[in-house]
Amino acid sequence: MARRLLILGSTGSIGTQALDVVARSDDLEVVGLSAGRAWEALVAQARELGVTRVALADADAAARAAEAWTGGQVLGGAEGLVRLVLESQPDLVLNALVGSAGLGPTIAALGEGIDLALANKESLVVGGELVMQLAEATGARIVPVDSEHSALHQLVAHEPPGAVERLVLTASGGPFRGRRRADLEGVTVDEALAHPTWAMGGKITIDSATLMNKGLEVIEAHHLFGTPYERIDVVVHPQSIVHSYVTLADGAALAHLGHPDMRVPIAYALHHPERVELPVRPLDLAQVGALTFEPVDVEAFPALRLARAAAVAGGTAPCVLNAANEVAVHAFLGNRLDFLGIPAVVEATLERLGAHPVRAFDSLYEADRDARAVAAELVAVRA
Repeated sequence: MARRLLILGSTGSIGTQALDVVARSDDLEVVGLSAGRAWEALVAQARELGVTRVALADADAAARAAEAWTGGQVLGGAEGLVRLVLESQPDLVLNALVGSAGLGPTIAALGEGIDLALANKESLVVGGELVMQLAEATGARIVPVDSEHSALHQLVAHEPPGAVERLVLTASGGPFRGRRRADLEGVTVDEALAHPTWAMGGKITIDSATLMNKGLEVIEAHHLFGTPYERIDVVVHPQSIVHSYVTLADGAALAHLGHPDMRVPIAYALHHPERVELPVRPLDLAQVGALTFEPVDVEAFPALRLARAAAVAGGTAPCVLNAANEVAVHAFLGNRLDFLGIPAVVEATLERLGAHPVRAFDSLYEADRDARAVAAELVAVRA
């Protein structure tokens, strides 16, 4: 029988590419879809796929969808996303939501013992230890969708305990690779959105430009693979051919390579442990010609340094980091904050709120609210 698949964030970049993967498979049946505000696109998807249950994070958008579409049930708000997970009875949930809004559905899926294909890295950045403990308690599998973590998942899968020395995440460097800090003053939103190799949504593209995305991925890798932070590295690799690599105790290194195409890690997560055929261009290294690697310039791109510091501090610090970054990136996209103001707002928010112990998910939601309030205040002051 086909596996029942729920796609959260189906109108975004990951979601639409996931639907392309599903269309090529007889092993997956879509039983639910969700989006943030794009209700028209969501309804169109539901009609095309014959889905009778959808959810929109934005309550107003959900109300509009319910008026325009009578072919099924429309759920709204954060509670609606959780209800969608619980009521659609999926075998597998693809969480491709953007930001900390993905934490609630992640908890709901894992709490029910439902396998999770995770593209929402913020679930682990914010929830970290609690999320992994929940998965272990219920036996639900988490298979990462990020290209870097998908690569690591495949590289370490068959290595015995103690064999892996280091995890190395690769970064394209974004649109501003090679620029010094002084060169980043006054860069525009359009310039920051012009990613050289990946086609992604606005928020993650800005995170790639600041390298905050790589900082969040370091935290995600720590939780997914139980690796100490001092054994997780980041290297700039502008060709985006090597998606990650690991070094082993015997001196060997294993790398995962391929042309940048998110359908590859999506298909891996949706069909794991099987592999399926995709219309992806095979890698010809002779045609590529050269692969280059550079260290990260943390002076020009302090977001990676801030993320590492928050990760080491632990507790609520990663949650504060993520929330402040979401506020700052939204302000930048709205031309209310300059590019260098993004890490500045994040750093000031972390300094003001510090790190506190996390004993339950409620403390994370409280930290998230506090961080957003402080970050919004800092944005207003800088404006």
